[in-house]
Amino acid sequence: MSKWMVTAKRADFNGIAERFGISPVLARLIRNRDVIEEEDIRKFLYGDSEDLYDPLLLCDMEKAVGIILEKIEQEKQIRIIGDYDIDGICSTYILYKGLSYCGARVDTAIPHRIKDGYGLNENLIEEAKDAGTDTVVTCDNGIAAYSQIAYANELGMTVVVTDHHEVPYEDTAEGRMYKLPPAAAVVDPKRQDCSYPFSEICGAVVAYKLVLALIAAKQEISWKEVLYSDLGQELLELAAFATIGDVMELKDENRIIVKCGLALMSDTRNTGLKALIDVTGVDAGHIKPYTVGFVLGPCLNATGRLDTAVHALELFKTTDKSLAAKLAGDLKAMNDSRKELTLEGVEEAVRQIETGELGKDKVLVIYLPDVHESLAGIIAGRIREKYGKPTFVLTNAEEGAKGSGRSIEAFHMYEEMTKCKELFTKYGGHKLAAGLSLRKEDIDTFRETINRNANLTDEDFEEKVVIDVAMPMSYADTAFVKELDKLEPFGNGNPKPQFAQKNVRFIKGRLLGQNKNVGKYTVADEAGKLYEMIYFGNIEGFHEYLETKYTSQQVAALYNGRTEDISLSVVYYPEINEFRGNVTVQMVMKYYQ
Repeated sequence: MSKWMVTAKRADFNGIAERFGISPVLARLIRNRDVIEEEDIRKFLYGDSEDLYDPLLLCDMEKAVGIILEKIEQEKQIRIIGDYDIDGICSTYILYKGLSYCGARVDTAIPHRIKDGYGLNENLIEEAKDAGTDTVVTCDNGIAAYSQIAYANELGMTVVVTDHHEVPYEDTAEGRMYKLPPAAAVVDPKRQDCSYPFSEICGAVVAYKLVLALIAAKQEISWKEVLYSDLGQELLELAAFATIGDVMELKDENRIIVKCGLALMSDTRNTGLKALIDVTGVDAGHIKPYTVGFVLGPCLNATGRLDTAVHALELFKTTDKSLAAKLAGDLKAMNDSRKELTLEGVEEAVRQIETGELGKDKVLVIYLPDVHESLAGIIAGRIREKYGKPTFVLTNAEEGAKGSGRSIEAFHMYEEMTKCKELFTKYGGHKLAAGLSLRKEDIDTFRETINRNANLTDEDFEEKVVIDVAMPMSYADTAFVKELDKLEPFGNGNPKPQFAQKNVRFIKGRLLGQNKNVGKYTVADEAGKLYEMIYFGNIEGFHEYLETKYTSQQVAALYNGRTEDISLSVVYYPEINEFRGNVTVQMVMKYYQ
């Protein structure tokens, strides 16, 4: 079930359209994304790298630059400690490249997902000390590593933190008390005392800002001169890559970084990224956030899940084309393996839900002992999408069971877990995602307790479909569809707009693809004008729906020639379809009722 809602935000759409040379519909779409002020509209439509914020606006940035330059001057050994996901890998590379360019004695370390877990730990600190490290620079982690950084201080090391995560806090009688780690400098836009204009940047962007400021100070030039250098442009690509991979909202500065970075990727300066683009068969001239998020990025994440993210870092570091091709091929193969393992896990989870008692639960708790623990979150996400329910997937671990959860809007996962925290040996997370460890013998109790406490209603499970404009398909001509390009790049925080029209008659159709799982239709509006419409969703579910509203004979007639009987309301997105030199507008059906 889905609930359709038309967005009804108000503004002077005609006035905005006139001032910015766009259509009133595009003005409405921009307003729907809560872009209101004149300057923000300008940046949304026409913003470029000139609109990026000064790195020195980040709290402690000058202090961090000063410390690192002094350590470089003294020829002290610096170690960058990152993380094993896309953001952590890109952050590590950006800092390594920037510090190397400045003449630093620098090496890198990335935690092992299973052996080390997330972020700094005492072992990583000791390994750095044993290797002769004087200074540790963190990226995409460190803000919560209070005791570990204190330990590094005791060992006589200097620590500079660059991170983008929330600052830990405690609620006390005097109010909320934030606890910064005892590092020599802490660069994090989430600091309460940081006046940076946009706090929702990823770790790689924080690292990128540090490199811009560092090189600018070293060479006594402006940070924008560094930005427009070959190195600055290469690292901007990686900052954009990480912004997409870490699913940051494509708003404000993030939108500009991604827009500029994607344009640069078409002729990337990074040998490893070029090899990854080649081996995955991606069209370099049309790289979109989807390409990074679902094709290129998972190849980096797979190595951190199934092996070590050091391989992905080496891909970015190398300038040897043959080595880059080999590394990229290995990453792709590992991701293919990850996809197969994920599919097997999803199939087993579905089997448990469909054949047992689990399907009756409002909150799904699924135990998959044979699944690699690093895949639990992906599988939980897939099951959540399929059934629209909060989902926990648990796997075997060295000490008991370990897993991840993915939630829906109506179920605050972290708060609900806190109600039964005595069952966990470790847990953490936020509203929509969580991680947990518990004893195997407590799995059934957890399932019972989390469901007993859940106050979820049928309405909570309804999918919310947000419609930007109830717009006739006749408005979506070629010029309008091309104008929609001004809204790109699309992604988290800036979704593709959705339009709706009632009484769309389905005249004839055919099934496409090797598995016949794509529907291609000729449809007509109330005036009788014909359009091409395509549906990439669950085609079996579509047919089942049609047969409940009409008859199997009418559905058969749709595919065997022609019918005038099937009429639906549809949510759609118009796009340009080019085939054998013909350019036409094609409607992509997203939802129907």
